[in-house]
Amino acid sequence: MTITTARPTSAATTVLFKAACPHCRGRFELASDAFRLAIGASRRTTFYSFTCPDCGRAARRPAGERIVELLTGGGVRTLRLHTR
Repeated sequence: MTITTARPTSAATTVLFKAACPHCRGRFELASDAFRLAIGASRRTTFYSFTCPDCGRAARRPAGERIVELLTGGGVRTLRLHTR
């Protein structure tokens, strides 16, 4: 799955992200509330996830700095992971 763009809808503050499923290769737009972003201490522990609307499978992908910026700016719910 990749996020290619984000844009506000004409109605309100909802943001849509274009994504592709790594399992079924479906392409679609999802609202920000369909994504979850986890920010960890490293690149390995920073990722985003969603459930594919076409095949119903969960997808989890690494999130680099630009993806984190787009998702947080678009209102995606974020979980910060802390290490002890």
